[in-house]
Amino acid sequence: MLRNIQIFSLLFSLFSLITVAQDKVTLSGTIKDAKSNETIIGANIQINGTSFNRTIQTNEYGYYSISISKGNYELTIQNLGFETVTETIELQSNTKKDFLLSEKSKEIEEVVVKSNNKILKIDKPEMSVNKLSIAQIKQMPAVLGEVDVIRSILTLPGVTNAGEGQSGFNVRGGSADQNLILLDEATIYNSSHLFGFFSVFNADAIKDLKLYKGGIPARYGGRVASVLDIYQKEGNSNKFSMNGGIGLISSRLLAEGPIVKDKSSFLIAGRSSYAHLFLKVTDNQNSAYFYDLNTKLNYKINDKNNLYLSGYFGRDVFNLNNQFMNTYGNAVLNVRWNHLFSDKLFSNMSLIYSDYYYGLTLDFIGFNWDSGIKNYNFKYDFKHYLTDKYKLFYGTNLVYYSFNPGKIEPTDSESGINPKQLAKKYAFEPSFYIDAEQKISEKIAINYGVRYSMFYRLGQETINTYANNQAVLYNEEIKIYEKATPTGTKYYGKNDVIAHFNNFEPRLAVAYTINASSSVKASYNRMSQYLHLISNTQSPTPLDVWAPSDNFLKPQILDQYALGYFKNIKNGDYTLEIETFYKKVKNRLDYIDGADLIANEAIEQVVLAGKSRAYGLEVLAKKNEGKLTGWASYTLSRSEQKTAGRTPNEIGINNGEWYKTGWNKTHNVSITAAYRWNEKWSFGSIFALQTGQPVTFPTGQYQYQGINVPVYGNRNENNLPTYHRLDVSATLTPSKNKNRNWKGEWVFSIYNIYNRRNAASINFRQNQDSGNNEAVRLSIFGMVPSVTYNFKF
Repeated sequence: MLRNIQIFSLLFSLFSLITVAQDKVTLSGTIKDAKSNETIIGANIQINGTSFNRTIQTNEYGYYSISISKGNYELTIQNLGFETVTETIELQSNTKKDFLLSEKSKEIEEVVVKSNNKILKIDKPEMSVNKLSIAQIKQMPAVLGEVDVIRSILTLPGVTNAGEGQSGFNVRGGSADQNLILLDEATIYNSSHLFGFFSVFNADAIKDLKLYKGGIPARYGGRVASVLDIYQKEGNSNKFSMNGGIGLISSRLLAEGPIVKDKSSFLIAGRSSYAHLFLKVTDNQNSAYFYDLNTKLNYKINDKNNLYLSGYFGRDVFNLNNQFMNTYGNAVLNVRWNHLFSDKLFSNMSLIYSDYYYGLTLDFIGFNWDSGIKNYNFKYDFKHYLTDKYKLFYGTNLVYYSFNPGKIEPTDSESGINPKQLAKKYAFEPSFYIDAEQKISEKIAINYGVRYSMFYRLGQETINTYANNQAVLYNEEIKIYEKATPTGTKYYGKNDVIAHFNNFEPRLAVAYTINASSSVKASYNRMSQYLHLISNTQSPTPLDVWAPSDNFLKPQILDQYALGYFKNIKNGDYTLEIETFYKKVKNRLDYIDGADLIANEAIEQVVLAGKSRAYGLEVLAKKNEGKLTGWASYTLSRSEQKTAGRTPNEIGINNGEWYKTGWNKTHNVSITAAYRWNEKWSFGSIFALQTGQPVTFPTGQYQYQGINVPVYGNRNENNLPTYHRLDVSATLTPSKNKNRNWKGEWVFSIYNIYNRRNAASINFRQNQDSGNNEAVRLSIFGMVPSVTYNFKF
């Protein structure tokens, strides 16, 4: 297969040699940070000639390439947080030109300096994409003493979470399991610590992130809502340095430096919370904490070959009086090889391991529970810079999955629990893609491609068989769905194919430039998701189990359409983005009433295939320059699900009618502001307001043997109260930091400054004294102050 890919790339190389005119030469190189030698993702290279004007960007590894006519050009290199470099160059032959960018000093940052990185790329056929560098994230309010990657994307239009104390995030009305989260190309299955209070991403170790909400390139697949692509830093190959922070709730430390100067480097970063230690002083046996570790090694073999080794390990631990103990987290490892076949053909090969583990101990019952998912991933990607107007991307992705639905073991010989291993599941997902970016004219640019994905559900497992292949039956007398009784079983040996699927996934994005400051864009993408998160909660919990598609759980298929208007105002001092979208998903799982999901070996007996849809309007307005910067976002949207009856006699779920999904948020407002008062003080704030989470309240009750039994209405027809809060932070940078190797700053922050008691849930009960029914609101977080001391040397 690899031989075929190499032949494929050579054919395109020959094609490019034939089609490119003889007077064209190739300018290529790498853009790096002068201080750390880190490659810079998304740096702008503006190329101006007599009759040529083009701006290109570096790729995920800081590399750029463009074929242009011979002649003299002025190159301007820009990136947020760095000084601009301008250089005149004469091109008469293929030229490799690297650039080193120096960080802006605090004094320079005080001056209003325009940066092309903040100006919208109105002519680029890319929409529904939000890019945040770590420099931008660190300008946001530091709540709980540190900036947070997941909290930063929640300020963007179209992105929400299910509510306070909920993990994960939702994009354009999709569920949290429909997001593909990548850390150095490795899949992260749970993105939150402490059920959403912290993200698993240590901002000190992160270099860049991109969130794709639509118009997703063909190189991505496997999920139907979004892609969050995050890259870690590579490590300082010039000199050793450390930075970190000490706070009331958590602390962190990062060390990086050269192994061989300018040739190889390392990075290691650790983070942990320890608020539970204060409980020990009061003889409180409960605890809740997390810890994580990021690592990175890189080695430059020569100008055409680079090796990278990156990893992550994180765990959350909950302990309730040693009776209930819960441990869960991610572990990933990635080995990558960058290779330049030529100045026009860049490649990256990756071997990736991802693991999500969940462990539970119930000491009062006497058993241990383990479950999880592992995958082994081979990726080979090519970026082919054919001409200044045509780029080609192609490659393959092969993923092997191992699912552990659950294993029960007794804690001791007296517990009375019998050991049991639920049948492990296996799957293989190969895919191939080709993607092209083409500038057709000065006004029109397009991005088009296709991904071909396959999925093989593999043995070794005994599968239930059912009459008429229906695992769920409908009882017409009492009008409810019930589990079907298996008629038999069938055994599939190791690597036998239980079920097989394949899908073509076309992608298209078009940009039409109206004038120098505005454009309209449109996109369409189809995507397939072969994994399902078995969960009946509004957001992911550690107890949820991943399951592969099979004869009963069909793959989810998405079709999404988007249209947008983009404008730079006052040369990018302000920007405006307006998008509208419509998306529909086939084979979205729904659960019958009373479904039991935990340790269920026949999950097909409690699920039905439905469909979902979401549509809405997103507005993002940014102020990019001056002492006061920030943005305001607003989303008006609707997210619904429907599971109709399979026959005219069946009522379906919710009487076969559309109902709001658990993450539907009709209105979502977020305002983010950062104000730099002077060299010592800077301030930040985030205000969030959104429609309350959809829920189902009882509409009445009846008595049965003296017990009040509630009667419920349609699914999710009610809402929790409107959610809103204001977070603020103040950062003090002492003036004595100047000309010192040790630099420190104090971060003071308050989460939810006006102590809004947002409802995580509302429960109904009978008052023991009066006998009347009453509603009880559960709030998790009120006002949370914090102080952290950050340092670097």
